[in-house]
Amino acid sequence: MQAEYAIIGGGVVGLSIAWGLLKKGRKIIVLDGGDTAFRASRGNFGLVWVQGKGLTQPAYTRWTQHSATAWPTFAARISEATGHDLALRQDGGFDYHLSEEELENKVKSYEKLREELNGNYPFEVLGPADLKREEPNIGPAVAGAILHRQDGHVNPLRLLRALSDDVRRMGGPVLTGKQVTDVDKPSGFRLTCADGSVFESEKVIFSAGLGGIELGPKMGFRAPMRPQRGQVLITEKLPKLMNRPSGIIRQVDEGGVQIGNSKEEVGYDDGVTTDTITRIAARATQVFPDLARAQVVRAWGALRIMSPDGLPIYQESHEFSGAYLVTCHSGITLAAAHAMSLTDWLEGNDSAPDLEVFSEQRFAVS
Repeated sequence: MQAEYAIIGGGVVGLSIAWGLLKKGRKIIVLDGGDTAFRASRGNFGLVWVQGKGLTQPAYTRWTQHSATAWPTFAARISEATGHDLALRQDGGFDYHLSEEELENKVKSYEKLREELNGNYPFEVLGPADLKREEPNIGPAVAGAILHRQDGHVNPLRLLRALSDDVRRMGGPVLTGKQVTDVDKPSGFRLTCADGSVFESEKVIFSAGLGGIELGPKMGFRAPMRPQRGQVLITEKLPKLMNRPSGIIRQVDEGGVQIGNSKEEVGYDDGVTTDTITRIAARATQVFPDLARAQVVRAWGALRIMSPDGLPIYQESHEFSGAYLVTCHSGITLAAAHAMSLTDWLEGNDSAPDLEVFSEQRFAVS
């Protein structure tokens, strides 16, 4: 099968790019792995989140803000085309703190970032009394919170399904069980899969998350990613408990409360451990004491795709023109930007975003 673009990876990142290319009339094919592949798109927290992004690199904050701004339009277009309600809500999110010192330190870092962004970083600091008015069920252990108006959340599984459905609706094949094991370029690109099938394309995009670690060097990429585990708990469906999401707790549209935000360097182990889920559950009940009475119905571990500095990587291969590496650990937040702006970068259009700061050159050894 011949395509203009072969996209390796059928998660949210790969499908967002495929969606955007199809909107531009390009012929694409998406090659997705089998059931044993690590799938961040099925295990993430579902946040559309600006807060805290880019504290050491304002360009990342701007890119994240760009995507957050585009999200309502992106969601509306997909929902209209597929009938899937993505449950996007984007009226702000909280960063809770259990100590005044911790809160003060975070505020200082946000104020510094706001200066670097010429004031374009809208946040408010809420003490216990103000926070109680916003979130009546908050616990007394919470010293305060930061409210960022650009934040929100979405149903990530509905997003994944809607993207897959819309890509197929627009004529883009999404082939599952196609683990790409080799890529070469005798003339155009040739992709060989574990089952022996071969596909050809004019360009190729590596967006398979952790799968790019092994595949990327075949096309001259450093691909310096690593897995980082996060564990997540889901409670039974509850009456409305909170008004806005946070980076550690959110109430999903079906009513369950999602609890998480562990960061574990354990290699490719995506299991669940008692010590970690106990710790994140204890923190959650400090923030919302009513959760102590809720039943946990599911728990899982999932692997983030992390670069050395935590920022995305957008790189065209210097050795094989037309090969691109696209990887990040914020695929939900950046989905709108990947769908509606990254395609201009891939096509080399005048309207392309400047993504040079996210190239692999920042990892070059001097």
